[in-house]
Order: sequence, then structure tokens, then C-alpha cells
Amino acid sequence: MKKVFFILTVILFASVTYAQVQVQSGTFFYSKDQNKDNYTLHANQGKRIVEYEITYPKPFEKKPKVVIMPSLLDAEKATQIRYSIRASGVSRDGFVLLAEVWGDTQLNAIGGFWLAHTEE
Repeated sequence: MKKVFFILTVILFASVTYAQVQVQSGTFFYSKDQNKDNYTLHANQGKRIVEYEITYPKPFEKKPKVVIMPSLLDAEKATQIRYSIRASGVSRDGFVLLAEVWGDTQLNAIGGFWLAHTEE
């Protein structure tokens, strides 16, 4: 009986360990003052995109899904606010964060959070 109980415990522990979801998160902040060389969301008109490489603190075992949430927008008062942020090139090691504006939108800064997770 003890042997059966031990085997069931090992199987249960192994299945719980195997089914664990991996989650990592971080923040981002880009502005015309901090990122002078490649930040263009505050100037000109039309479609403008900036790209920033995000590296996970620890590589995932398999390619994760990435969710991006904005928490800060510093926009010029006289312009419409049109923007998009998304993850591109997602891999086990990181992703590229794309921030885009169009029309007359002028963003002086954009910031937020990202969350990367694997599915069960």
C-alpha cells in the first residue's frame, strides 16, 4: 500500500510540475528626451514607428505569448491621439516592441508593461 501511495504521489507531483505556466513581466518607457537617437513619435506627420528590443530575464522553454499594456502617454495637446503598440518577432529569448503613431499625433513619451507567458 505504501508503494502504491508513493507512486501516485510521484505521478501527481510530476504532472503538477509539468503543467506549470511560465510567466515573466517587465516595464518599458521611451521618450524624445531619453531616446534621442531613434525616437520619432513626437516629430513630423504621417506614419512613424519605433522599435525596441526586449530581452526576457530568463529564456522560456517554448515560445511565449506576449501582452503589452500602455500606462503612460505624453501627447501634444493640439494633436489627435492615435497609436498602436504591439509585440513582433516573439521568440524564447525576447521580442521587439513596436510603437506606432499616424496622422498628426505627436507623442513625447510612451510607457507601460509587458507580460510574457506560456500556455499549458
